Amino acid sequence: MKNYSKVSVTKDARIELHDKLSLTGAEVSINELPAGASVPFIHSHKQNEEIYAIIDGEGTVEIDGEKITVKAGDWLRIAPVAKRRFFAASDKTIKYICIQVKADSLTGYTQSDAII
Repeated sequence: MKNYSKVSVTKDARIELHDKLSLTGAEVSINELPAGASVPFIHSHKQNEEIYAIIDGEGTVEIDGEKITVKAGDWLRIAPVAKRRFFAASDKTIKYICIQVKADSLTGYTQSDAII
């Protein structure tokens, strides 16, 4: 068995990589909303925080009733209990990556977790 997974993705509105990469500690999805569209529901999580990377376009994110403008290059972390929903700008699509991980589970990172 190899110590890595590799996958090429298609151009779909939503791609979840959990099963495709056999992820064990995170969920990663690639999402694209056309101009004027939104995620059709507001949601929160029991345990998972979400990290969003806006990779193209612009829009707004509603978090606990507050509207935040986002554009390509922005990163956003949202706590599990926060209620959230994404909207594309009226005249532009928005494409973003969402990384879901269990809140407060990171015990080591970069140099503290590396074996050199």
